[in-house]
Amino acid sequence: MAHVLLIDDDPDLIAEQVRHAFPAPAHKVEVARTGAAGVARVRETAPDVVLLDLRLPDRPGLDIYEEIHAVDARIPVVFVTLSKNADAAIEAMKRGAFDYLFKPLNPAQLRRVVGEAAEVAQRMREPAVLAETLPEEDVGGAIVGACPAMREVYKAIGRVAAQDVPVLITGESGTGKELVARAIYQHSRRSRATFLALNCAAIPENLLESELFGYEKGAFTGADRKRIGKFEQCSGGTLFLDEIGDMPLALQAKMLRVLQEQTFERVGGGETITTDVRIISATHRDLKAVSADGRFRSDLYYRLGVFTIHLPPLRERGDDLPVLIQHFLRRFNRELGRDVREISPEVMDRLRAYPWPGNLRELQSVLKQALLGAAGSVLLPAMLPELVAEPAPTAGPALTTERSSLEEFIRGRLAEGSETLHDDAHRELDRVLLPLVMEYTRGNQLQAAKILGVARQTLRRRLRELHITPRFTDGSEDDTD
Repeated sequence: MAHVLLIDDDPDLIAEQVRHAFPAPAHKVEVARTGAAGVARVRETAPDVVLLDLRLPDRPGLDIYEEIHAVDARIPVVFVTLSKNADAAIEAMKRGAFDYLFKPLNPAQLRRVVGEAAEVAQRMREPAVLAETLPEEDVGGAIVGACPAMREVYKAIGRVAAQDVPVLITGESGTGKELVARAIYQHSRRSRATFLALNCAAIPENLLESELFGYEKGAFTGADRKRIGKFEQCSGGTLFLDEIGDMPLALQAKMLRVLQEQTFERVGGGETITTDVRIISATHRDLKAVSADGRFRSDLYYRLGVFTIHLPPLRERGDDLPVLIQHFLRRFNRELGRDVREISPEVMDRLRAYPWPGNLRELQSVLKQALLGAAGSVLLPAMLPELVAEPAPTAGPALTTERSSLEEFIRGRLAEGSETLHDDAHRELDRVLLPLVMEYTRGNQLQAAKILGVARQTLRRRLRELHITPRFTDGSEDDTD
């Protein structure tokens, strides 16, 4: 549900367009005819999104924006204007407004912009709760788990949240990296300012620079007006850059400058813009290895990773799985109108045996599919989707089992539409291969490196990067140089 406040003195046409785009009862649309009335509404009940006319009968729209921003800087404000010049709207975006639209409103554009703004508002307001046990209330942004690795994650969030330094969150796809970013933001000194998220892998390479830094009118074909980028729009707040490892090399130098100096230029412009943004980034890639290969700037990697938090994959979280299942069931029961309260032992066995290549994201998808096929209060094996319908093989040589797990991992990545399958599969193979070789050599890294055909330094680096602690069959310590 989106709560939209329209502050506009125009005839009812604009209000009717907004109500049609966001119909009741799924959404709530309120209308204020003056700026003062709109600010009063914001003080009473904060809306998800404000649509604000630039020209109001009592005061200029920019002044009203500043008052709304003073009440709560997290409320996304979208300006609406008749002027095609829109200099005032651009000035408002420099100060942190979300976007601006021209009258007459385009219904599709209105739905898209307000929908994006409502999603941003939800990210800022939905609490990212850290819970070792199942929360008493259903919280969509809860980070649930009590395994040792997750406890270290909670400690790390607590240590770094109040420190205004860049944070790099690592972990496989679907492990919940954005939830950790939101938890850091919400416990930081910038928690009352803007939080924006951008997926570097989801935006075409030629558009990513414009999204981040904006552009001047005429900078390229189709640039018919000035655009304010995320770094300028988010000044004073926090910018979450997901999949930072997919950022093109050409753009990384500009990113490094922003981190070092907090200055940049818009595309096609010569004016130096100063900003004040905290960067939280995330990646499923091994950035240190990618940097060593020359595909990512090592100086940028060290700037981004002033403080690093690693999220463990679901298959390594032990007894967290049952708690997570109950957490998601409670939420999806409400969303899908189901009443599944129990998991049959057979279903739990199969969920435990499955390797979860897609991690929490895949777990949520599996549970939603199962609930859609559920008729009673107990989740039965027949309700599970085909991917996890059969238990993992338990008989036969260990190599067959490991191969089956690797195949499941690859199939999961294929289903997700991965574009980094080669790197992902090799990392997954190393998680199996390296401990076995280290056990075979009784912890002798020199011998293990010789068997693997790699340098000893490379082996040591991979063990550290993958957080692998070898099991030594004779209890001996690692050999020294």
